[in-house]
Amino acid sequence: MDNFEWLNGYDSRFGLHQVDFDDPNRPRTPKRSAVYYAEIIRNNGIPLPKEDEFLYGEFPKNFWWSVATAAYQIEGAWRADGKGLSIWDQFSHTPLKISNNDNGDVACDSYHKIEEDVEMLKNLKVSHYRFSISWSRVLPDGTTSYVNEAGLNYYERLIDALLAANIMPQVTIYHWDLPQALQNVGGWENDTIVQRFKEYAELLFQRLGDKVKFWITLNEPYNTAYLGYGFGTAAPGISVRPGRAPYIVGHNLIKAHAEAWHLYNETYRPKQGGLISITINSDWTEPRNPHKQEDWDAARRYLQFLIGWFAHPIFKNGDYNEVMKTRIRERSLAQGLKQSRLPEFTESEKQRIKGTYDYFGLNHYTTGFMKYEVFSRGLGVASVTDRTWLNSGSFWLKVTPFGFRKLLRWIKEEYGDLPIYVTENGVSERGDTDLNDTWRIHYHRNYINEALKAVVLDGVDLRGYTAWTLMDNFEWAVGFDEKFGFYHVNYTDPSLPRLPKASARYYSQIISCNGFPDPAAGPHPCLEPEPEGE
Repeated sequence: MDNFEWLNGYDSRFGLHQVDFDDPNRPRTPKRSAVYYAEIIRNNGIPLPKEDEFLYGEFPKNFWWSVATAAYQIEGAWRADGKGLSIWDQFSHTPLKISNNDNGDVACDSYHKIEEDVEMLKNLKVSHYRFSISWSRVLPDGTTSYVNEAGLNYYERLIDALLAANIMPQVTIYHWDLPQALQNVGGWENDTIVQRFKEYAELLFQRLGDKVKFWITLNEPYNTAYLGYGFGTAAPGISVRPGRAPYIVGHNLIKAHAEAWHLYNETYRPKQGGLISITINSDWTEPRNPHKQEDWDAARRYLQFLIGWFAHPIFKNGDYNEVMKTRIRERSLAQGLKQSRLPEFTESEKQRIKGTYDYFGLNHYTTGFMKYEVFSRGLGVASVTDRTWLNSGSFWLKVTPFGFRKLLRWIKEEYGDLPIYVTENGVSERGDTDLNDTWRIHYHRNYINEALKAVVLDGVDLRGYTAWTLMDNFEWAVGFDEKFGFYHVNYTDPSLPRLPKASARYYSQIISCNGFPDPAAGPHPCLEPEPEGE
């Protein structure tokens, strides 16, 4: 209780109980801290908030378990069998663009290792495998004037090997590696790209659609637009700030997606019966100070620019959200421009774009706090992190499982009760390889558990989860420095052997259990070790 604090007399108060020294009876009143300390004693420790408690249970029956890769990051064979150059071939051969001047010329050599890759997938017990097609491998100059049959045959053989192993393919049509020939005429800034993309997608539907039942038109269009044509930290490396290019690129990406969706929906879905949609990346974000309205506004503004840029036109009304339109128009006029840097859709384009989805594809890794930043030239926000959050091998990736559930719930509230497929989620490390990657086990255990809470407690219609990534690979601008894989690839050995990390076995166990069986219910068959040789 508050008492006589030596030289400070009664000015300093350390007590759990307040003492009224003006009352001769010296009554004691418990402070809030006394109640909290009593709780700690009763629980013999600090109780977790209810939402942070681990949830035991299973995902819905027929839940999809997958793992993802991307063509440029794993395939290698950059000039093999008639493949054309991509913007990543060009970018990675430009000095000082990639860490250590690494490149994807060989990468994991998956172009020559179908058997080894499928064996890893079988050991993980995944039901699905997400991979991407290299546009320039099948159409060397980006157009259908010449189809490279050898390149297309690689994907046919991969798909056949997957189906033989009872693993369903999930195919990303575009994962950042635009043919250099198309970039030479403006790339995603040139609106003729919309027709080129539609023709490329049609070739894939024609040749692979009988066996592929899950299509992703574009992977992370935000990063294509902003990193590729805004900041210049990704191929094709264009950086003109503050510029209009990212918004023109985003505009064409949305139209290209819509055209591919309509083509599939009207011409190929009736006989092939698959699903097609887009994958959008987003962090979760919260106000730095929950008592400041301007921080709440900053967090909302960030989400509307990050996820809403592409989600609002496709999943809502065919047009950009008002937060984006207002902010960009105001900033454009303040810079002396006569009109907004954000292009406008025509009414017919809005109708064409609206509703071009079968599911919501989500890539998610981390969370940040947002605060209002008066000196920010763009969004008027600044991102900060909590120093208690665990780090990873990537400066931008803090281990923050709680944000995953909140983002899934926000998508449901913002865009309606849609089927959601998580198409990437994972964590990196740097430095010497340690096959006992306990940090990755911790990450997937806690993130997947937050996804389970979203399903069971929040009613989110989550249909599948995809981990990033199958094996360590070429991680874009950081080269081979950052490793996200369940399998280690030994790049010092010309045969590039793959070795499972501890997380590979752990992820396969979650898949076998379809979640997290309650230990209170006794040993579960899915947790029993497998006989040797299986």
